[in-house]
Amino acid sequence: MIAGCGRSDTQTAGNSSGSGDQETLRIAVIPKGTSHKFWKSVHLGAKRAADEIGNIEIIWRGPVVEDDTGSQIEVVKNMITMQVDGIALAPNQKGGLVDAVDEAIGEGIPVVIFDSGLDEGPEIVSYVATNNFKGGELAADQMAKAIGEKGDVILLRYLAGSESTERREEGFLQGIKKYPDIKVVSSDEFAGANATGSKEKVDQLLQIHGKDLSGIFAVCEPNANGTLESLRNAGLNKKVKLIAFDPSDALIEGLRDGSCSGIVLQDPIEMGYQSIMSLVKSMQGEEVPEFQSTGEYVATPLNMDEPEIKKLLNPEMVQ
Repeated sequence: MIAGCGRSDTQTAGNSSGSGDQETLRIAVIPKGTSHKFWKSVHLGAKRAADEIGNIEIIWRGPVVEDDTGSQIEVVKNMITMQVDGIALAPNQKGGLVDAVDEAIGEGIPVVIFDSGLDEGPEIVSYVATNNFKGGELAADQMAKAIGEKGDVILLRYLAGSESTERREEGFLQGIKKYPDIKVVSSDEFAGANATGSKEKVDQLLQIHGKDLSGIFAVCEPNANGTLESLRNAGLNKKVKLIAFDPSDALIEGLRDGSCSGIVLQDPIEMGYQSIMSLVKSMQGEEVPEFQSTGEYVATPLNMDEPEIKKLLNPEMVQ
C-alpha cells in the first residue's frame, strides 16, 4: 500500500455541474487516514452514493497516517472555513475531534460520524459503522475454534482513544470468557498505527509468551500485518493461531496457507455509501437512525472462496 504525498487532492463525484436549478452540495469525507485500502473502499462507496443522488461534490481529505489527530482536526477546520454543506468524519481519536465537530455543527454544517465513534456531546446526524463489539465477539469465537477452546492467547491493542478498536477489544475479552480453558496472558499492550511498530511489539511478546502461546488477536489491519510478519520470522506462523480484523494481501495469503486462522471483515463500501446517503437525507429533512450497522463477517480458510466473503476480502477501491 502506497501512501500519497501529504493529504489527498479534492476529488469530485456525481453530477457536480448540476442539473437545472438544483444546487450542487459539497460534502467533505474525512477518513482516519488515506493510506490503507480500507479507506479507498470507503471512498468508492461515498462516490457511488454521490453518483446515485447527483449534484454532489465529494471532497476527500485526511491525514496520511491514522494516528495524526492534529492533522485531522486541521482538515475539519479547513472544511468549516470552506463552508462545505456537510461532513462525514471517521475520527481517529474519540475525544480529540469533539471540539472540531462541535464547531462544524455550530456553523450549521451537519456531521455524520462513520467507522469509529465520537465522545458524547456533539449532536451528530448519525453514526454509521460496523458493530465493533460484535466483531470482537466473533473474533473470540473464531479464536476458540482455531485453538480447540484451550490455551494461552494475546489481545494486541491498537491506540488509546480509538473507539472502534476499543470496542473490538472489549468484545473479544467478553466473548473469550465463554471458554474457561482459554487464558488471556496479555491484553494491555498497544501496537500503534503501523505494521513496523506492531511487528516489534509482537517480537517482544513472543520472547515472553511464545513458548506456550496458542493465539493472537490483532484488532486492525496494520497490527495484523505486523503480527503475521513477526510470527513468520519466528517460525511460529502455523503454531500460534492469528485472528485478524480487516484484510490485506498478506493476510489473505496467510488465510490460504494456514498462517492466519480468521479475518473479521467489515463492508467499507457500504460504510461510505450509507454515510453520504444519511447526510443528504438529513439535509432534505428526513429522519435517519442514530446508529446504522454495516455488518460484520468472518473469513476462514474454509469459506474464503465463497462469493460474498471473497467480495469483502477484496473490496473494490477508488482508483
